[in-house]
Amino acid sequence: MLLKILIIGFGGFLGTISRFLLQKVIQEQASSSFPWGTFAVNVLGSFIIGVVFALSVRHNYLSPMWRNFLAIGFCGGFTTFSSFSLDNYQLLAHNQVFYTILYTTISVISGLFFLYSGILAVRAIS
Repeated sequence: MLLKILIIGFGGFLGTISRFLLQKVIQEQASSSFPWGTFAVNVLGSFIIGVVFALSVRHNYLSPMWRNFLAIGFCGGFTTFSSFSLDNYQLLAHNQVFYTILYTTISVISGLFFLYSGILAVRAIS
């Protein structure tokens, strides 16, 4: 179990550093206040987790160790949007359209609500 945690942690470390650097480079090149860096990282992370999913689950090309390193570790550190995308894909793959729409809707609305709640909480104690 310790080895698994270390492998995931190292993947997360690499994913986090990669996110920081890529997001920074892309945003610095953008001539807009639109968050192109975050958008690019989220889209790329979704692509990467799709490849990892296909190689490990569908084709058995990746061992569980590599799947943990790449999907949970690297993609988890790179972007949680990739996990969100995979969750939605798996719901759709099982014909759970209602749950896909529900999950997407409540995730986005809840995320914005709790983000704003956190801001208000800090303001209240400041």
